[in-house]
Amino acid sequence: MQKPKIFVTHVFLGKFVEKLREKYDVVVWQGRDISREDLLAGVKGATGIISLLTEKIDDEVMEAAGPQLRVISNYAVGFDNIDVPAATKRKICVTNTPGVLTESVAEQVIAFTLALYRRVVEGDRLIRSGKYKGWEPDLLLGTGVKDKIMGIVGLGRIGRWTARMSSALGMKVIYFNRHRDEEFEEEYSIAHHTFDQLLEQADVVSLSVPLTNETRHMVGERELKLMKPTALLINTARGPIVDQNVLIKALKEKWIAGAGLDVFEDEVHVPEELRALSNTILTPHTASATIEARMAMAKIVVENIADAIEGRQPSCLVNPDVWQQKTD
Repeated sequence: MQKPKIFVTHVFLGKFVEKLREKYDVVVWQGRDISREDLLAGVKGATGIISLLTEKIDDEVMEAAGPQLRVISNYAVGFDNIDVPAATKRKICVTNTPGVLTESVAEQVIAFTLALYRRVVEGDRLIRSGKYKGWEPDLLLGTGVKDKIMGIVGLGRIGRWTARMSSALGMKVIYFNRHRDEEFEEEYSIAHHTFDQLLEQADVVSLSVPLTNETRHMVGERELKLMKPTALLINTARGPIVDQNVLIKALKEKWIAGAGLDVFEDEVHVPEELRALSNTILTPHTASATIEARMAMAKIVVENIADAIEGRQPSCLVNPDVWQQKTD
């Protein structure tokens, strides 16, 4: 009997899916960035697809795979790269990897905050340039975080952990979320604000929301001009949440003091104008890049795809309506 095919879109994931080979025909794309043409060819006949957030898995891909496709297991928390309604219509399970990278992403928010306030990167550049001539009392004076206001946009898992870490550093925490969590507010002495209030009051604005039609460019000219000129913007969520061209102007003209960015509108082509700005710290979408997080994500991806194929409800199912349809 022929084994069900699982198509894996990135060679990096190959070592994590070896255990699946016992039951499935696992085909791993042997390259870094799979082209659209190769993706459409590779998924043909697949019962399951393991994808990265860099691949657009839309109705065309599902059609190319064929009617036997049961599950798309995304190696990410976000799933804006997948056409979930199209998958649901075709009764295809879509899964993600929530929960296991919460701490690592929140740590990156704090790392950005401390590095920008304490001018760590500037100091590193000064030493490497050979221009450092010895200690001076006013050299690269920074700012402490104690009593600064951390404004968290989105109180999901990452937002909550960011709040806990910020509180531990002596920061005051405010947040904006569609729904209040009064129990969490009381436990950690944080306060709910409207989005505009948060922008006006926060010393650090950290974005922890998913990319949706509602959140795309939710930070633009109006929002950046509401922020304090001494404030920092931290984005570890998705690049298009911020209007990048407006942000570059805001940083150049000092509407805000600085930004820590782990994500960009086009991650293959980060604008030279942004790269040239000294009041930024830019990292290559590595906020979740810890050994612990990557291993846990891979484990969940494998479990998700095996569960769906073998008739068990995946624990990280994005579209539960599909499972309800299967059991009705």
